[in-house]
Amino acid sequence: MEKFIARLKGRNEVPPVDTNAFGVAKFIANRHCTKIKFFLEVNNIDNFVQAHIHAGNRDENGPVLAFLFGADVATLAEQNGISTKKGVVTGMITDEDIEKNDVGVKNVEDLLELMRKELTYVNVHTEQNVGGEIRGQIIPLGKRE
Repeated sequence: MEKFIARLKGRNEVPPVDTNAFGVAKFIANRHCTKIKFFLEVNNIDNFVQAHIHAGNRDENGPVLAFLFGADVATLAEQNGISTKKGVVTGMITDEDIEKNDVGVKNVEDLLELMRKELTYVNVHTEQNVGGEIRGQIIPLGKRE
């Protein structure tokens, strides 16, 4: 099993966002690299509407690869956010959850390849910061067990 983590802060956004919100995302891939279980915790956040895994380096914005929370990107303006001191979202990413993209990620295995290279990040979007309020680069934790 492979494990990954992302520490989410406003200063990691491109450009940086001044916010009290913060969070963490953890990922565990199954042995066959066909599923990724995730745990997303957000703290002190107002109007939370969406969270995704995006492709990109630390200092660049990139396309959405998979949803962690929220509805369609196209309906973002109509969504009402959730405000919470501490909120947790859990779920599973499978091949069907990979969004169409222009970076060659077609399935979970492709996504894991980018995660291993630290070329993906978690971005948490709010009503007031639709481009992202808190963000963190996804980094591997140790090696395969």
